[in-house]
Amino acid sequence: FTTRLVSAYLTHNAPSHSISILERLTPSTSVVFCWNTIIRRSLRLGFSHDVLSLFRRMLRLHCPPDHYTFPFVLKACGELPSFRSGAAVHAVVSTTGFDSNVFVCNALVAMYARCGELDDARQMFEEMHDKGICDIVSWNSIVAAYTQSRDAKNAVELFRIMMNDSEIHPDIVSLVNVLPACGSLGASLHGMQLHAFALRRGLFEDVFVGNALMDMYAKCRMIEQANKVFESMEVKDVVSWNAMVTGYSQAGRFEEALGLFEKMREEKIELDVVTWSAVIAGYAQKGHGYEALGVFRQMQLCGSKPNVVTLVSVLSGCASIAALLQGKETHCYAIKCVLNYDWNDPGEDLMVINGLIDMYAKCKSTNVARLMFDSVAPSDRNVVTWTVMIGGYAQHGEANDALKLFSEMLQEGNSMKPNTFTICCALMACAHLAALRFGKQIHAYILRNRYESVMLFMENCLIDMYSKSGDMHAARVVFDNMQHRNSVSWTSLLTGYGMHGYGEEAIKVLDDMRAAGFVPDGITFLVLLYVCSHSGMVDQGIRFFESMHTEYSVTPELDHYACMVDLLGRAGRFGQALELVHSMPMEPTAIVWIALLSGCRIHGNVELGEYAAAQLQELGSENDGSYTLLSNIYANARRWRDVARVRSLMKYSGVKKRPGCSWVQGKKGTATFYVGDRSHPQFEQIYKLLADLIQRIKAIGFVPETNCALHDVDDEEKGDLLFEHSEKLALAYGILVSTPGVPIHITKNLRVCSDCHNAFTYISMIIDNEIILRDSSRFHHFKSGSCSCRGYW
Repeated sequence: FTTRLVSAYLTHNAPSHSISILERLTPSTSVVFCWNTIIRRSLRLGFSHDVLSLFRRMLRLHCPPDHYTFPFVLKACGELPSFRSGAAVHAVVSTTGFDSNVFVCNALVAMYARCGELDDARQMFEEMHDKGICDIVSWNSIVAAYTQSRDAKNAVELFRIMMNDSEIHPDIVSLVNVLPACGSLGASLHGMQLHAFALRRGLFEDVFVGNALMDMYAKCRMIEQANKVFESMEVKDVVSWNAMVTGYSQAGRFEEALGLFEKMREEKIELDVVTWSAVIAGYAQKGHGYEALGVFRQMQLCGSKPNVVTLVSVLSGCASIAALLQGKETHCYAIKCVLNYDWNDPGEDLMVINGLIDMYAKCKSTNVARLMFDSVAPSDRNVVTWTVMIGGYAQHGEANDALKLFSEMLQEGNSMKPNTFTICCALMACAHLAALRFGKQIHAYILRNRYESVMLFMENCLIDMYSKSGDMHAARVVFDNMQHRNSVSWTSLLTGYGMHGYGEEAIKVLDDMRAAGFVPDGITFLVLLYVCSHSGMVDQGIRFFESMHTEYSVTPELDHYACMVDLLGRAGRFGQALELVHSMPMEPTAIVWIALLSGCRIHGNVELGEYAAAQLQELGSENDGSYTLLSNIYANARRWRDVARVRSLMKYSGVKKRPGCSWVQGKKGTATFYVGDRSHPQFEQIYKLLADLIQRIKAIGFVPETNCALHDVDDEEKGDLLFEHSEKLALAYGILVSTPGVPIHITKNLRVCSDCHNAFTYISMIIDNEIILRDSSRFHHFKSGSCSCRGYW
């Protein structure tokens, strides 16, 4: 009667009355059953803390738990998750003699796995195996534990051992557990063997197995095989459709993914959050941010609630099109609906915050991105948090901040290890700044920490970094020591040789590239035309341009035409350049006219320069660079009124000329100089040394090119203005702090002026250091009175 009364109270949702009665009863089998019923009810309702409280009360009343009690309690420990509570329950299991009960032990394996204690789960499983009490549930639990912990290798290995156990017969759950692990490893062979096993055992008809197979094939990039599984399934649920939509999207076959998405709508299949998220993610990955936002709006109109994956994909879409306003709206939505709730998974919150940092950084709001970054406690940041912030700085011209943050990440006491993308972002920042010393330190870090599995990606970044930092020898050494190369490797080396004006070496690389079986594409030809333009190889460049379509079926695009105009303009072949512009199959844009204007500046062609400038004005594409080029043309022709007119036009249009800035690597870091800069602590020594250098080179024939000073003043005053150019100040400082014989690396944000170029050529005759100057156009290596550009700059 008493137990029936307890059940009646539970039926009428009055568990407190049930517990009051049980506390007065003498422990018995029926009383234990009632306690188990109350515990199971709390677990089913999600009250895991209540489960533990009830279990403790049961023990205080000396009511002995049985083999049904422990699995309920252990499941609650896993759901919290609470390793400490789970370990305490394990101790009770051992003292009460249930440590050989297969049901209880299986619950212990699952509990440890859900608490993230994989080693304890494995130890529990091994103890069961040694006692000979393992069943199919035991094996499934440990395989699932490894799969969920993303240790796919051990999951697949354990399943292989399980298959060889004659007493264990894998079931549907076994396959559903191990197939995701095969997909994560890209182990298509194992997956196909499991597919054959499922067919032999008649397990393939189960929709869960079919879905798992599709997902595995999709992750192994075997999308056709996944589609065959999909087509052969008699019963399909929304998960089946989602697996194919996601698979096509991840394989880059987005049109087919959209086709399936539309078919789901036509067949009235209820779309869930996974379906919507897959389509939004697909659009975002393709850079179609507006379409991603459109699908997100449809999702909301349909009443489907976005999850963390959806929001991260939407933020990625906003980032791809720099849609700051929509990104802020998504941020507000995330605050209202996802973030800042006590019951949230901290890992999911961090995913959203990382997405927000990335979005703000790519929308050029790096200050807001940094505020988001700083709002995350250092102990809570993961490698993605650091990477998106470092990458945001590196990609948007704040390379110094990127390297500073990367250094903080590596500081002693911070256990966060950078991943491939973090390192490549840091190398990108080094390349932007031509920070050779820092780049070498990162290279050493890569070698020390053995990133072999992803070396190709980083080696390509190293080639780019060394090339842009002025050390082509090191770039070539990295290239020559690569075990594997792809088209990016060859193109990076080609670009490096082009930047340094080593045209013949670049052509040799092209021959080696073709011999290795790589076919030149549009990007390769763009680099080749750039190489020819900066090496004076005009006829060779024309041949490359003509062979693009005739030999390689590559249709020239706008950038190829712009490169050809630059090539012909530098060589003074303006008739051919204009003919090419007028024959273009597309309308010439600003890049084409700027290339022509640049050629006019080199050769002093005022009339054509004015024509090119007029075209730029018509396009509304004037910037400080195009105005400066036109000013230079007028100054060379000594047309000072026109120089003044251009300056007035710049002022009227609100266009400001960027100040020339040069930086040089010293023993204690990088020093930065502007024109006429006197802010450096050693400025008196710098100016004194520079004056001495100019006096010495004048004695051996140097004559200042006063036409580089865009002012209508006398030649003596022009000489004084030229004397204070930022690159000259940087060189003087470099000589002061450098050891004789060590190259001096200088970087300038604008194109070097011809007077400084001429002065550097003479100075290289009287110092023991090679001068390596990188300007906005290319590299110049000054040594023993000559420059590597041979006048093509």
